[in-house]
Amino acid sequence: NRSSSSFILVGVPGLEAFPTCLGILFCSAYVLAVVGNGAVLLVLGLDQALQAPSHRLLAMLALIDVLMVTSVVPKMLSVLWLGSAEIGPPACFVQMFLVHTLTAVESGVLLAMAADRYVAVCHPLRYHSVLGGPTVTRVGLAAVLRAVLAMVPLSGLVTALPYCGPRVVPHSYCEHMAVASLACASPRPSRLYSLAGSSLIVGTDVTLITVSYGMILRAVLAKESCRKALSTCGCHLSVVLLYYVPGIVSIYCQHFSGAVSVSTQVLLADLYLTLPAVLNPLVYSLRSRQIRTALLRVL
Repeated sequence: NRSSSSFILVGVPGLEAFPTCLGILFCSAYVLAVVGNGAVLLVLGLDQALQAPSHRLLAMLALIDVLMVTSVVPKMLSVLWLGSAEIGPPACFVQMFLVHTLTAVESGVLLAMAADRYVAVCHPLRYHSVLGGPTVTRVGLAAVLRAVLAMVPLSGLVTALPYCGPRVVPHSYCEHMAVASLACASPRPSRLYSLAGSSLIVGTDVTLITVSYGMILRAVLAKESCRKALSTCGCHLSVVLLYYVPGIVSIYCQHFSGAVSVSTQVLLADLYLTLPAVLNPLVYSLRSRQIRTALLRVL
């Protein structure tokens, strides 16, 4: 009795026998991500002392993480726990656009945060002149604009494809390649655009982030008291790797299928959407003494 025009989300292919366990895992991650990032947004919004450029970037990151997990996990839980696997084409394409756009925006914000740390460590006297409030706002708008301009053509290519066969999406959300592969026509143009666009955005951001942290490490290693800086950079790099590595592996495994099983590809894609959202408040925000103190004051 399903609508012939709707897409059917499988969840995690190969692990359909474990919906309860998967649901508990992703529900726990969703609750932790929303509570952690919500607390960061609450504190940064209420405490007038936390208005530095770095705090504004943390607020952007927290907002993106909340939007990211909310666009994916609730529907994923309805598939795993309620058997509500059907999703209409408009909702599917909107979810696809949100996920990929927010992924690109978060990559831009992580790059901006790496640049913020570089200026703070290597050029502390010029910090407020280089990264004032208007500059941070322009950086955030630039990250959003870049993501939207990159994803609008991709969304147009996918929505223009004819879908006349079975619409069973072997994924837990409307991922671009999983949906485009169901089309009756060749998805090669959208596939090539996705590969080129994601490689360009991720490659550029990862290169610049690596350069930024490399220069930070070179600067702090020349000082005697560098343990705290090394600890902070190490934590930041760990979260950055947890964000980029599963995403890169997932993207290229879908374009060059056969090397990794479908269930592993889907779990990797789910991992890079949910796990960083859980860890970001702990690594970037709650490690700051100012934010911890402000949070305790609010509580």
